[in-house]
Amino acid sequence: MNNFKKLKNVFADAFQQSPELIVRAPGRINFIGEHTDYNNGFVLPAAIDKAVYMAFAKSSSQTGEWIALDLNKRVEIDFNDIKPANDSWQNYLLGVVDQFNKRGCNVSSFNCIITSTVPVGAGMSSSAALECATALGIQHLYGFNINKLEIAKMCQAAEHEYAGAKVGIMDMFASLYGKKDKVIKLDCRSLEYEYFPLNIPSYEIILFDTGVKHELASGEYNVRRKQCEEGAAILKKYDANIQSLRDVPMKLLQQHKNEMDEIIYKRCFYVIDEISRTLAACKDLLRNDIIAFGKKMYATHDGLSKLYEVSCDELDFLADAVRNNTDTAGARMMGGGFGGCTINLIKENAVDDLYKELKERYKNKFQKELKMYKVRADDGADVL
Repeated sequence: MNNFKKLKNVFADAFQQSPELIVRAPGRINFIGEHTDYNNGFVLPAAIDKAVYMAFAKSSSQTGEWIALDLNKRVEIDFNDIKPANDSWQNYLLGVVDQFNKRGCNVSSFNCIITSTVPVGAGMSSSAALECATALGIQHLYGFNINKLEIAKMCQAAEHEYAGAKVGIMDMFASLYGKKDKVIKLDCRSLEYEYFPLNIPSYEIILFDTGVKHELASGEYNVRRKQCEEGAAILKKYDANIQSLRDVPMKLLQQHKNEMDEIIYKRCFYVIDEISRTLAACKDLLRNDIIAFGKKMYATHDGLSKLYEVSCDELDFLADAVRNNTDTAGARMMGGGFGGCTINLIKENAVDDLYKELKERYKNKFQKELKMYKVRADDGADVL
């Protein structure tokens, strides 16, 4: 049974009515451009064929019931008292409701049911998918007229204010703007974007999930932001137009290398290098040069591991394990770091054998099971 039929049937059983609409919002991957978003740089994400599905109908009372099928949880929400909850999954929805209310688009009570095929905690932005599905559902349920970019910003603000995560806009943008077999070059300063072809007929996009998420991640993320800001502030003395590392030429960084702490220098070097690498990777896609594109993925991993220092033993092991494999065009850690997945471009006829070998080696070294996900670039959020 597909997710559409499943939700329709479960909704009818739970609420004795059919849903008024069912929406889908996908998770995302990011091929290149990591930790560049808060430096006003470029990213290269794609929406994927794993998504959050939500069924909606207005409620006849001031309360609504929300059911998270995969968590086996059901809560009653008082729409006259929207505020953060203790149970984290609710906050992704509550934060979005709050954003509509703040814009004068008052959301009366609704019932909804949620199910998802986006693995939680694997770095595919299940939270952004949930926020985007909620926002799209509310938009259509009540007939609000808010453009897609504003919805992305609302979902970002919801995560900041209700989930407490100071994320960039990439995840929401990719979930809303994705296109099948395309990646999005997103300028994180202007929010201008452009689609590039992902023409990889003989390759699969494979995510290897380390199964770990170190507690360092959120704290170290904030540390990296401050280090980048500190580097940009030092260099701004030599060019008043510098607002962030996006504006810094590598030559200027090298000229003033001795004026900054070695760690600050390494962070700046990585970000400036990664921004130019992301732009170059777009040219590789236009030429269908997947080998050159893949080499840049490896270079990104090395920068994240050695210069930005946000990798971990498990991620480094997985990237290094496929580096000299002729069936693998490229690999790198994906996401904020300290755990999650590596993203790999692997020839489709080699995937199963490589996974079998890696799974055994990973288990022997880390005493953990290695999960694998096959994904493809897919369309963004829509009403089914």
